[in-house]
Amino acid sequence: MILLANFLSAIAAILGAIFGFYKLVILVSVIMSWANADPYNGFVRAVHAMTDPVYAAIRRYIPTRLGGLDLSPLIVLLAVLFLDQFLVQSLAQYAARMNMKAMVG
Repeated sequence: MILLANFLSAIAAILGAIFGFYKLVILVSVIMSWANADPYNGFVRAVHAMTDPVYAAIRRYIPTRLGGLDLSPLIVLLAVLFLDQFLVQSLAQYAARMNMKAMVG
């Protein structure tokens, strides 16, 4: 039981780090779109490779253009925030409860 609890706790920590990194990537993507970054730069290409497929999937189902403003990064950021709060915290709390049950009984 303790091994499963520790495994879930580790998964929660890894997912939290991944979601935190992706939030940062979204922020960098938005800032680069305002600054008209060089599309041939390797860093810019890496950021676009990580974000453009997700933005395209959102744009396919939800009209995200509001005038000249693209709202798809905001929608993706809100989804990542939701998953970070819901999934990561749920896993961490479940693991903590499993540890408490294992220690008590």
